[in-house]
Amino acid sequence: MLRIGIDAMGGDFAPEAVVMGAIEALEAIAPESRIVLFGDKEAIEAILTREGCTDERIEIVPTTEVITMNDHPAKAYAQKADSSIKVGFNYLKAGKIDGFASAGSTGAMMVGAFYAAEVIDGVIRPAISAPVATAIGTQSLLLDVGLNADCRPDVLDQYGLLGSVYAKYVWGIENPRVGLLNIGSESEKGNLTTKAAHEIMAGTTHYNFVGNVEGYDLFSGKKADVIVCDGFIGNILLKASESLYPITAAHGIKNDFFSALNYEEVGGTPVLGIGRVVIIGHGCSSPKAIKNMILKTEMSAKAGYVEKLTEAFAAL
Repeated sequence: MLRIGIDAMGGDFAPEAVVMGAIEALEAIAPESRIVLFGDKEAIEAILTREGCTDERIEIVPTTEVITMNDHPAKAYAQKADSSIKVGFNYLKAGKIDGFASAGSTGAMMVGAFYAAEVIDGVIRPAISAPVATAIGTQSLLLDVGLNADCRPDVLDQYGLLGSVYAKYVWGIENPRVGLLNIGSESEKGNLTTKAAHEIMAGTTHYNFVGNVEGYDLFSGKKADVIVCDGFIGNILLKASESLYPITAAHGIKNDFFSALNYEEVGGTPVLGIGRVVIIGHGCSSPKAIKNMILKTEMSAKAGYVEKLTEAFAAL
């Protein structure tokens, strides 16, 4: 039995959107999976009762506190011992759930990821990764998308391995192509960091490095399955790509490519490099986004990519 932990109090529309998303997810998760909601028990039960949901696959772990977007992440995580995020991470660390996801405070989620889930031995800096839709109907994995604004060359090299393992075991790509985002395809292009990173990555035998990729390669899907960059550039790219869906929708443009850029379809982004499955969702997550966040958590836990990453870094 797989248990999917969800912060019921996280997000702009919690707990309503979270509980409704959990109800929607019941039809899509495996029969043996369970959704464990951490939060205000009375509020959660009221929504379940209103919707006529009596499915035993939804469990509730009562908590009395909430870490808000305005709280200082580290202080709130330490001081609000009975918050939905803190209790959720306690369950994750104890092995009582197989993954934990939240659309709440990203800062608090990262604090929990570092202190409760712990960093995999050998990983210099974990990364937040995000899938980006391509014009050929596939996905590219972009990382980092916001955790580390400045990265050393050896950190970018490790991102290549983190992304490659995830793409292989979660997406099923046998030999993922890893590219380094740069201002030109030539090895001598870029700033000091990307030039040094290219030199390291070109000599690796731990993943399939295909060289530099440029901005127009992001949506093509033809050159790389994993695109490596620092968190400053990655966050800008991610938010720019997410803006395309509402713009095109407002103009009445509908096709599969733009629809796949809708954040609701993505659900959430995994934190790679830590010893547990942790998924972070958008603060404005709708029930549909929460449903997909739950499905991504289930898929990630089943794939066992954390164990594969641990093995890969142990081999280094």
